[in-house]
Amino acid sequence: MILTITYEGSHTQDLGYLLYKHPDKIQSFALSYGKAWVCYPEVSDQRTTVALILDLNPIELARGKLGSKDGGLFDYVNDRPYVASSFMSTAITRIFGTAMTGRCDARQELADSALHLTACVHMLQDNHNQDLAKEIFEPLGYTVRTERILLDETFPEWGESPYINLIISGAVRLSDLLKHLYVLIPVFDRNKHYYVSEDEIDKLLSHGEGWLSDHPAREKIIYRYLSQKKSYAHKAISRFEELEEAENPEITEKQEIPESPKKSLNQLRMERVLEEVLKSGASSVIDLGCGECRLTSLLLDQPQIKKITACDVSVRELEKAAKRLHYDRMPEYRKKKLTLMQASLTYQDQRFAGFDCACVVEVIEHIEKLRIPAFERILFEFAQPRTVILTTPNREYNTNYEFLNDQLRHEDHRFEWTREEFQAWTVHVCEKFHYTCEIAGIGEADPVTGTPTQIGVFQKCE
Repeated sequence: MILTITYEGSHTQDLGYLLYKHPDKIQSFALSYGKAWVCYPEVSDQRTTVALILDLNPIELARGKLGSKDGGLFDYVNDRPYVASSFMSTAITRIFGTAMTGRCDARQELADSALHLTACVHMLQDNHNQDLAKEIFEPLGYTVRTERILLDETFPEWGESPYINLIISGAVRLSDLLKHLYVLIPVFDRNKHYYVSEDEIDKLLSHGEGWLSDHPAREKIIYRYLSQKKSYAHKAISRFEELEEAENPEITEKQEIPESPKKSLNQLRMERVLEEVLKSGASSVIDLGCGECRLTSLLLDQPQIKKITACDVSVRELEKAAKRLHYDRMPEYRKKKLTLMQASLTYQDQRFAGFDCACVVEVIEHIEKLRIPAFERILFEFAQPRTVILTTPNREYNTNYEFLNDQLRHEDHRFEWTREEFQAWTVHVCEKFHYTCEIAGIGEADPVTGTPTQIGVFQKCE
């Protein structure tokens, strides 16, 4: 597994200062999955090349240290020692970590400068996606070239290899190049060699700062980097959107008002639900499946709302919600309005009763279909709020998300309704429990697939 970086210009041996690796030495590094070397196969005043070489030990990979899961012969005979993957990204941070920060005490001016750099990543798996490399790297200003060979020259009928040698070049700071490689190499080979947790979102935000938020393939990069974990991808996208909003300067009366930034779907959803709550005239609201209490936070600011109960089955989510709401130092008048409650939506609970309005925002799709009848009875028969506001994804719209196709939007979703299926369910509920319902959409509408979110506003018949 090989990565080379070439610096062309004048005094190019200073690349050693930027990387904190002397051009006259061959340095070795012990890693948990093998060994790495840094050497300089080419050194001159006009052109210097550094090489990072990884030698992975298949036996170490098969001993369970790195989550071997396929078993059998695959654990010992596979492409992991040769294909550029998350192993390379980990090695970049371990061996070139200081260079990634952009700090260089000996040549800081050079570290802050755009240099003519060329990086070659050998054996990158693109699975014959001819456009992927250009789609990912060209928006960052690189000239992109790829080399592909036959699987076996002796048997040309086997076709071309699913691996490429990727060569990118451009005027770029070394620290930025390393960050780009760190994030984007796993975009090609999506199987990370370690357990992917929410900590990966923080790494992505850190190394993607200043370039990923504006990348036209941002969602694809995030989804692939996070090993196709849709829940993490959605959280990462939301975090980027929140950072973008936070970076927008406040507008004063003397400033020219710029075009409003595009709101995220989650923002649009919360604003619409809040609007419907206030329109209903409710003074008491229960937020069922409240999660981190984003809706509850908005409701607390409304003078019309005198009583709010936020309910979730997860104690951990409620703890995060309390932290997000600063419950420990919340003013007493706000604290009196709010109750945080742990409960399941599929078991009858007297505490659900007595509210003017119940909000069920992006929750029903997390319930097993066989438990939906129980949920219906608990909400519409036993609790009987005057108004129920329920949102859920429109499955038809998923084809508009490149990384979803016809898949569900969240790994914890048990199902997702089409518009016709959602309408049929609302008709069933209204007939059985004596409600009326108005259905609408939230988010930018596609002429064929509709809006990304569907909302139903139920009103109890007198």
